[in-house]
Amino acid sequence: MKQRLITGILAGALFLGMCVWGGWPYQLLLAAMALIGTYEFIVMTGIPAAGALAALAYLSVLGFMIPWGLLETSPWFTWEQGIWLLLLLFLLVTVFTKNKRDIKIVALLFTGMLYIGMGFSYMGVTRGAEDGHGLLWTFLLLSCIWGSDAGAYFVGRSFGKNKLWPAISPNKTIEGALGGVLIAIVISVIYALAAPDVLTIGRALLIGASCAVLGQLGDLVQSAYKRVYGIKDSGSLLPGHGGILDRCDSWIIVFPFVHIVMLMPYY
Repeated sequence: MKQRLITGILAGALFLGMCVWGGWPYQLLLAAMALIGTYEFIVMTGIPAAGALAALAYLSVLGFMIPWGLLETSPWFTWEQGIWLLLLLFLLVTVFTKNKRDIKIVALLFTGMLYIGMGFSYMGVTRGAEDGHGLLWTFLLLSCIWGSDAGAYFVGRSFGKNKLWPAISPNKTIEGALGGVLIAIVISVIYALAAPDVLTIGRALLIGASCAVLGQLGDLVQSAYKRVYGIKDSGSLLPGHGGILDRCDSWIIVFPFVHIVMLMPYY
């Protein structure tokens, strides 16, 4: 626990400091995190981390991380066009390797590339929000995610009796999950009260609940993957926490979700 606490404080301070700084430094940090997360996913699935298929995944994830706003230009493709073109490239791998990399492996890596690339990409999109409140939105989502994690942990330890999903994560309880949702909603409402001209109470309730529910589902997704491959952590970069995917599993689900369903007020 001591090691976990020290790592959490140091890594959290670095990440939040870069987030406040914003611009290229923050975008480069996100790109590095996305690449490390992709490496962890590749290693976890048993695909050679230095092969041609892995290189395609790395380059694809970097494509998601291009900061078009900072470059002051428009994307070359729409999201739909870009994803389809990447899908075509991944499918062609099965042809060019004569099925040495079959469709199951290619489909798995394509899923991981989308999961990680879009997740970290939307963190950059949030920080560069067009309404000029990107730092507030980023801190709001992170606060709700972290508050939900803490609430679920402490409420679960104190009052948890009914298992949430024992086949995937045996320590999580229904009581803890509900506690996490409540804490996230309270945090989001506090943000609304502090910035009423930017965030309404109604939207704060939706954002807080979404962060908690989707964040906990993101954690379960990562737990499910790790159980399939019989590993405890996705990596060892962060002592006491595991890898980037272990630490950011909720983030890379929550950040795209709140944008795609248009919960962000600047849409």
